Amino acid sequence: MNNDDSHFKEVHAVVCVPGSKSLSQRALVAAALARDNSFISNVLISQDTLYLIDGLRALGAKIASSKEDFFISGTAGKIINSGKELFLGNNGTALRFLTALVCLGEGKYTLTGEKRLCERPVGALVEVLKEMGADIFTHNNCPPVEINANGLTGGKIILRDIESSQYVSALLLCAPYTTKGMDLSLQGVVVSTPYIDLTIAVMKDFGAKIIQTGKYEYHVTAGEIYRGREYRVEGDASSASYFFLAAALLGKTIRVIGINRQSKQGDIRLLSVLEELGCKVSSGENWMEVSGNNLAKGDFTFDLNDMPDMVPTLAILAAFRNGQTIIENVSHLRIKESNRLEAVVAELNRTGIEAREMPEGLVIQGGKMRPAKIETYNDHRMAMSFAIAGLVVRGIEISDKKCVDKSFPAFWEELEKI
Repeated sequence: MNNDDSHFKEVHAVVCVPGSKSLSQRALVAAALARDNSFISNVLISQDTLYLIDGLRALGAKIASSKEDFFISGTAGKIINSGKELFLGNNGTALRFLTALVCLGEGKYTLTGEKRLCERPVGALVEVLKEMGADIFTHNNCPPVEINANGLTGGKIILRDIESSQYVSALLLCAPYTTKGMDLSLQGVVVSTPYIDLTIAVMKDFGAKIIQTGKYEYHVTAGEIYRGREYRVEGDASSASYFFLAAALLGKTIRVIGINRQSKQGDIRLLSVLEELGCKVSSGENWMEVSGNNLAKGDFTFDLNDMPDMVPTLAILAAFRNGQTIIENVSHLRIKESNRLEAVVAELNRTGIEAREMPEGLVIQGGKMRPAKIETYNDHRMAMSFAIAGLVVRGIEISDKKCVDKSFPAFWEELEKI
C-alpha cells in the first residue's frame, strides 16, 4: 500500500464524507446514559440520527448542538417517562437500541415509525428482554413496541441464530445499567460482527467494563456506568464506499477525506475487495484514495456477511465487470430498509443486467448497462449505489433522490465534485 502523499496532483476529485452513522448512534446513546457531560464532535446529521436524538431527549438526556458538534448532559441511567410516543422514522438501529434502553425506565413507553420500520422484526430482542423482566407487547414480532418498564435484571442471556447484530448491540449498551450485569452468549448464526465490535469499542471509550470471555461471549459488569467525555466520530466508511466505487468504474483516482484504513468500521474492508478486483488503494492519516484501473475479469465469489451494507455497492461494480460475481452469506439483507436483495436484482434487471437472487445472496453477470429510471424503495443505499452507475451510463435516473437524507444529506453535492 502506498502512503506517499506526493502523487496528490494526480487526484481527479477530493470528496468529504460525514461522521460514521454507526459510531454517531452508539456514542449518542452512551453519552445519554452517562453520568456528567459529553462533547461529541463530527456527529452525522441525518434523518436517522435526528430521530434518535429526539428519542433520547424524550428520555431525559439534555442535548444541545452546533452544526456537527453535540453537548450532552447524560441521565446517569435514570430514564424519564415523558409519556410521548417515540417515533423513529425508518431507523432500525434506533428502534432496537431504544427498545432495550426504555426498559431501564419506569412506566409505559411506545416505540413506532414509518410503515417499513413496522415490518422490521424485533422478536428475538423482545424475547430476551422479557427474560430479564420486561413486560413487552409487539405486533407479530414487529413495531409498534409497547413496554411497561421497571428496570432489567440482566444475568445470563443466550441469543441464537440472530438476524441482526443490532439486537446484540442494544443489549450490550444497556448492560451496565442492569441489576446483575450481563453474561451474553451468541449461538448459531451470527451476522455483521464488526458492528458488535464497534459497540464494544464505544462502551469501553465511555468507561464501561466489558470483557470478551469467548468467541461470541461477553461479560458486562453492573454499576460500571458510562462517564461523560469528549469523543470525535470518525468519517463514515459506508458513505465513502460510493466514491471508492466511482474511482473503480471511472478509472480515476478519488480521495476521500475524513477516514483512514485503520478504521474499526467493518465496511472499510470493501477496500480489500477492490484491490482484489484490480484497484490501487493508498491512505494517509485522514484520507483514503482509490485509483481505478482495468477491472479484473473472470468469476469471483465474495462473502459479505460482515459488511452487508456494501452489497449494493459491490453489485454495481459487478454489473460493469467482465465475468460473474457471486455475493454470498447475506440473507439478512431482506430485513433492511428495503428487501435489499430483491431490490438490487429488480433494478439491475431493469438496466439490462442479468442478476438473480439465491437463498443466501446474489449472482450477477457483468454486461452492458442501459439507461433506466431506478426505483429506490425508500432505501438510501440503493439511491447512492445506482447514482454512481449514472456517472458511467447516461440516462440512469434516480426516482427518489431525497431518501439519501437518511444517512448522507450532502451526497449529491459531493457527487458533483466528480
